[in-house]
Amino acid sequence: MDVISLLKRLSEARGLSGFEGPVRDLVRETWEPFVDHLDEGQLGSLIGVQRGCGKEPRPRLMLAAHMDEVGLMVTDIEDGFLRVSRVGGTDRRVLLGLEVIVHGRHDLPGVIATRPPHVLPKEERKKTVPLEKTFVDVGLPEEQVRELVSIGDLISIERQMSKLANRRVAGKAFDDRACVAAISLALERLSKIDHVWDVVAVATVQEETGLKGALASAFGVAPDLAIALDVTFGEQPGADKSGTFPLGGGPAIGLGPNFHPGLVERLKKVAEDREIPYQMDPIPGRSGTDAWAIQVSREGVPTALVSIPLRYMHQPVELLAAEDVERAGRLLTGFVADLEVGFLDEIAWKVGEAA
Repeated sequence: MDVISLLKRLSEARGLSGFEGPVRDLVRETWEPFVDHLDEGQLGSLIGVQRGCGKEPRPRLMLAAHMDEVGLMVTDIEDGFLRVSRVGGTDRRVLLGLEVIVHGRHDLPGVIATRPPHVLPKEERKKTVPLEKTFVDVGLPEEQVRELVSIGDLISIERQMSKLANRRVAGKAFDDRACVAAISLALERLSKIDHVWDVVAVATVQEETGLKGALASAFGVAPDLAIALDVTFGEQPGADKSGTFPLGGGPAIGLGPNFHPGLVERLKKVAEDREIPYQMDPIPGRSGTDAWAIQVSREGVPTALVSIPLRYMHQPVELLAAEDVERAGRLLTGFVADLEVGFLDEIAWKVGEAA
């Protein structure tokens, strides 16, 4: 599976948080050749099961990455122009001038605009335009707009992925479809080897609006272990180097109370044994990822986090290194391949140890 082609398809698919249907169909098509069973959770997460070769009942490893994206919603129609609100953490600073698709009775192309600087009061010309002073223009008279668009209709950013030098790519929704791609690469490789554990791959919904898909899926899957995948902050001008990671340096392994130390150590060992570059990501509190919800599902799930460095998060030009996605897929593959039947006992908390 060519990773750049896969990233392009996933990035350009539509699927705002809570309305992930189009991208879910694409992920289903991608995973179907590599899993034994596909299902949808009650909230819409896609769940693919790749059975292991161990004796039943086999332990289950959950691999989770969210497939939803940020965007906009119509809140008012004013003289044929659409007023909007954010769905998820859409970065309002970069909205002006973007092309969008308004999902009304049928899809309508539009642009996000505001008044030109020539007609603004002098004190406003250098300020960031607030969301309430922007609008979407679909180029139609008011009567037609009201026939085709309703309050609550969704608006997706229209953006084609760009291939840059050195196998860098830029586009929308790599947060977190880059990690869906990494899971896809792992499933492809794992379908060709024997592994003891069952692997349950989950493309979760509604992460950008509250980790809901991960919470519900973890309860339903009831995994013995879990690895969540998300993006982390890539190095860029103006960002603190202590909290960012170089692109091309490999995936980052989370370290902190949200993550089981036994899983962290095993992921490090797998990476070192297979000469996969990796980085350590210290997270002393809430990770804000699907791992945060999965860890406390049911009686608790030993959970880890693998992240892909990404620049310009929640902007339509998110940028990453394709090799980091490939390496994350290799790390997952090696982790699953090395899992023994007794691994849970190996990492279990012992009496008298700090929890």
